Amino acid sequence: MIAQGAETFYVLEEHADKAAVTQIEIPPNMPQRGNALTRMIGRAILGAIGWKITGALPNEKKVIVVGGPHTSNLDFVLAMATMLALGLRFSYMMKKEAFDNPLGGLFRWLGGVEIDRKAPRDVTAQMNDWFHTQDKAWLGITPEGTRGKVEKFKKGYLRIAQTTGAPLFVVGINAPTKEVVLDKLWPLTGDEDADNQRVQDYLLNRFTGVKPENQ
Repeated sequence: MIAQGAETFYVLEEHADKAAVTQIEIPPNMPQRGNALTRMIGRAILGAIGWKITGALPNEKKVIVVGGPHTSNLDFVLAMATMLALGLRFSYMMKKEAFDNPLGGLFRWLGGVEIDRKAPRDVTAQMNDWFHTQDKAWLGITPEGTRGKVEKFKKGYLRIAQTTGAPLFVVGINAPTKEVVLDKLWPLTGDEDADNQRVQDYLLNRFTGVKPENQ
């Protein structure tokens, strides 16, 4: 059973012998959206597929959310359901062409931010421009860039973090326990290669994706 208060999100798992409660406080600086109905929808989706949210949210106005391991189409469903359940206004990048169809309005409502790959300014510059138009913005990025197995994470998320000054926040997908783990803020050293390797090692060694053969 899940209950939503004004400031706190509760997850209650009922077992035969005991009930385990995870309490997630909604920080005041987190960008928020939605209402009781959308939170109920998010909770219903998570409940229907047997997943839960654990961990804690940072009290930051602007964050680069690094999620992984990204191994399955289910990851998008989990991200959107988590966003709705928490009442989080969450953004993610999509190529501009994806909005030129009847689903474009839905993508925007769900937090899609248009990226024009043909524009003179690269993706990092476009996201920096977008960040500076926002009072609060949590941008989600999957550093693999694909659901398939990769040798190295793409480093675009680090460049966006460094350019915008937004901290990294790690969120893990852990399929064996069916948890979306709100893990921790990640300090950056400024050494892009070293930071990328540390983030990759942490995500892939700490969490197991829906399709572990792809991580």
